[in-house]
Amino acid sequence: MQTTLSPDYVPSEDEEFMNPRQLAFFRQKLLDWKSDLVRDAGETLNNLTEGNLQQPDMADRASLETDHQLELRTRDRERKLINKIDEALDRIKDGSYGYCEETDEPIGLRRLIARPIATLSLEAQERHERLERTHRDD
Repeated sequence: MQTTLSPDYVPSEDEEFMNPRQLAFFRQKLLDWKSDLVRDAGETLNNLTEGNLQQPDMADRASLETDHQLELRTRDRERKLINKIDEALDRIKDGSYGYCEETDEPIGLRRLIARPIATLSLEAQERHERLERTHRDD
């Protein structure tokens, strides 16, 4: 699946849905996103190991600990995001990428460009969120 793309290529509704060019576009988008997240995680590790919790001032130490906790929570969310990116890359390999996991209908290019890890069409996602709200309100 080595399709060469021009740097300014953007998937279009005028093309066949999930053709090799579109798949290559989304694969590269996902790989770039994952690479950014992994790089950020490495920077976090450096920041945490360099951060000195031996601050003499209690307020400074508390502030640093709070910053570390926030950074760790952010990285945990990003770790989960990397898992979703890997799942999307697997869907590209198995040919199911771009199709709603509930309806098997195309998810839509605009939604995938905005959220390349999407697994539900906009309609299915809205239905899912309405159901969640209904059950949460009970």
